[in-house]
Amino acid sequence: MNDRVENDIMATIRGLIDEEHTLRSTSEGLGPGERTRMREVETALDQCWDLLRQRRARGEFDQDPDEAEVRPASEVENYRQ
Repeated sequence: MNDRVENDIMATIRGLIDEEHTLRSTSEGLGPGERTRMREVETALDQCWDLLRQRRARGEFDQDPDEAEVRPASEVENYRQ
């Protein structure tokens, strides 16, 4: 497996989680722009987690993890966690 790519994905996930926590900690509530950004962050997190799972599954079954691709938001946003 390409650990560097997975490390990059995990770094992106950590950054998005930090941003999500910052947005959620706003005591006066989220404005329209912040709500939009929150949805974007949540979607990006879903896509990153999905990509990471794809890469790991491909590696587990002796397939090339680099062939995993980011799936459209419409496909990953309704996954059960």
